[in-house]
Amino acid sequence: MPFDHNDHYHRLLLRHLPIGGRTALDIGCGTGRFARRLAGRGYEVDALDPSPEVVAAAESIGGGPRYRRADMTTTDLPRGHYDVITCLASLHHMPFATVTRLREALAPGGVLLVLGCYAGITRWDLVAVPANAAARSAVHVADRLRGAAPPPLKAPVRQPDMTLADIRTEANRLLPSSQVRQLLFWRYLLTYTK
Repeated sequence: MPFDHNDHYHRLLLRHLPIGGRTALDIGCGTGRFARRLAGRGYEVDALDPSPEVVAAAESIGGGPRYRRADMTTTDLPRGHYDVITCLASLHHMPFATVTRLREALAPGGVLLVLGCYAGITRWDLVAVPANAAARSAVHVADRLRGAAPPPLKAPVRQPDMTLADIRTEANRLLPSSQVRQLLFWRYLLTYTK
């Protein structure tokens, strides 16, 4: 089976979930694929996305999360409530300082997991370019051979404007003791425990 980027990144995030966690918030949930995985792990999941069409698509699939249309930059979140907050490929759609709002919504011992996108090219990205093209082609061909239906709706896409160095600097300033790990395909993993 060809490499599935989303499944790979989902499994990476699932390995960082806090032990004994019960409540989760998924920011920029899209059609809810990862939110459903959290619900499948026994979490009570609030899943937020600013797009009414995307939230409607997620609700039509169902699967346990409570979906809600919300703009993360203005939505009130309960302080100290969530055991885990996830943000997959969506933080670059809002000001990076939004992480302080997410930090405040974490329960003591709670974990913030950001799978983010960065701008610019690092030496590791030069390796990723041909690998990414090959992986995308293999997934497309496998989907066609299986007769898989196209995804019901694509979430809006915005190019990131912060470099990996900028993200590390801001994360150190706003989330002391956080860690930022570079991943392939212009992605990074930010982890922070409150």
